[in-house]
Amino acid sequence: MDAWLLKLHETFISTGYWRLLLHGLGNTFIISFGAILVGLVIGTVIAVVRYFAEEVPALGPFAKFCKLYVTVVRGIPVVVLLLVFYYIILKSSEGVTVGILTFGVNSGAYIAELIRGGIGAVDGGQNEAGRSLGLSRMQTMRHIIFPQALRHILPSIGNELIALIKETAVAGYVAVVDLTRAGNLVRNNTYDAVNPLMATALTYLVIVVCLTSLLRLLEGRLTEAGAKRT
Repeated sequence: MDAWLLKLHETFISTGYWRLLLHGLGNTFIISFGAILVGLVIGTVIAVVRYFAEEVPALGPFAKFCKLYVTVVRGIPVVVLLLVFYYIILKSSEGVTVGILTFGVNSGAYIAELIRGGIGAVDGGQNEAGRSLGLSRMQTMRHIIFPQALRHILPSIGNELIALIKETAVAGYVAVVDLTRAGNLVRNNTYDAVNPLMATALTYLVIVVCLTSLLRLLEGRLTEAGAKRT
């Protein structure tokens, strides 16, 4: 036990490499939460366009483009997409920016389907009720349909965030010092494979467990709110 603690001290404290792990953790959070915001914007726009395209023929071409976007993005591995953005599309941008946009674009395709599913779960009569009250399509979506769909969407968005945090472990491919790359750098510089990798894995586990607990709490609150309404 004493030998392990001594090795742990030598690997992280004496060398100051704990700061590198902390820096990597910060970049992981920046990329993850930045990407989920980008994904929410993209996903919402796509879902709304495809929803309204059923009633508005003029939106047909945009809906087809959105469908193509979802198909293409979901069919490309995120690592390949990351390299395409870094070396081709955003060549002059720094790695963190590339990471946010790449993972945001990737996440947007999945979030779009989550939102479409949430909107589809709302009873069709709600749309008719809104229109009978004199509301426009957009007003009906904003004030009636989307608030109800939110109850179905939020837990899935939380799961997407958890998956996204783990996906960002490949950000090191574009020279971003995220948590995984920081742990690997410590391993290379200290020749200690066990402690840096275990610390990295444990950090991811703690993040996921905490987010999962928050997600369960949110689901409980949403269930209670839905029960009170009914």
